[in-house]
Amino acid sequence: MLFKNQMLAEAPANPFVRAKFTGSASEYFGIWIVNVLLTIVTIGIYSAWAKVRRNRYFYGNTVLLGRAFEYHATGKQIFLGRAVVFVGLVIINVITTINPLLSLVTTLVILVALPWLIMRGLRFNARVASYRNVRFDFVGGAGGAFATVILGSLLAVVSFGLLAPFSSRWLNRYVFNNLRYGDRPFHTDPRIGSLYGALLIPALMVLLGGVVLGVIGLGALGAAAPLLDDGAADDPQTGAAIIGLVYLALFGVFIVYGLAALVYRAAVHNIVWSSMTIDGRHQLKSDLGRRRYAWIAISNLLVIICTLGLMRPWAAVRLARYIVEHTAIRVEGEIGDVATAIEATGAAVGSEYLSMEGFDFGF
Repeated sequence: MLFKNQMLAEAPANPFVRAKFTGSASEYFGIWIVNVLLTIVTIGIYSAWAKVRRNRYFYGNTVLLGRAFEYHATGKQIFLGRAVVFVGLVIINVITTINPLLSLVTTLVILVALPWLIMRGLRFNARVASYRNVRFDFVGGAGGAFATVILGSLLAVVSFGLLAPFSSRWLNRYVFNNLRYGDRPFHTDPRIGSLYGALLIPALMVLLGGVVLGVIGLGALGAAAPLLDDGAADDPQTGAAIIGLVYLALFGVFIVYGLAALVYRAAVHNIVWSSMTIDGRHQLKSDLGRRRYAWIAISNLLVIICTLGLMRPWAAVRLARYIVEHTAIRVEGEIGDVATAIEATGAAVGSEYLSMEGFDFGF
């Protein structure tokens, strides 16, 4: 008996198994172009059904351990959720137009409603997704959404990004620690030190980018100073040139912060997913390359712009494939036995969601 236990203890753990994405740009293009045309013809109404078709394609082509994910939402659910938000915004605008003094009240209403809408959106998107016929669920509350999304984001902004790792940690803990697969919980606890390590390179990028933009701005200002001294400030061409320089500076700031955000996002994604478990046993892992992820995102944007949007399906499939195929799971135990146990307990939980009507509010 002792020898048997020793053998079990020394048995090697199962290896990580990567997910696969089986979709193709040419296949998705057919879905995308129909979605675009019908959305235009229906003045945007069909966009709810377009979202369902898009998500079903991407979920259905994301394969893990030989089985694909499924998306069960309907266009009606998404359309009604958007309609509720639209009507609410119209009412708020009408009220503030009639009596601007009530804008403070409407602002408070939005602050109260927004966390609830975010929570409902997370719950809806979890419950309409399934894997091996077992539904996901989200059990977080509106209070957690307010603390992590509203207050956390505000803290990151007012600290000029210095406290962004805390915001990232709170947000991801709220989302994933309240996520369920059937009745099995997800859990992640990214270390704050690792998140600050992820912030180091983006912070240096912003700092160096700011220095470069500052030097260029001072040079441009120095070159324009003689013109302004000669009374050319009233010249329309000079004014247009100054406005152009301002827009160019804003574009430079956007590029610098955009690149830094992409690098930070990839690093945080790796840290959060690599510290995540399902049911306390099954380990997840992500190994996105930060430079590669940023390059894919930037080149996708450039290709979409240069082709007037026609290459968007290719860009979407390219990014999805990279993220999916750099995600892996290590199942503790025999995969067949684990899957059977989860399906047995999760089927009852999942069946309850089939009769629950929900709406996607777009948050």
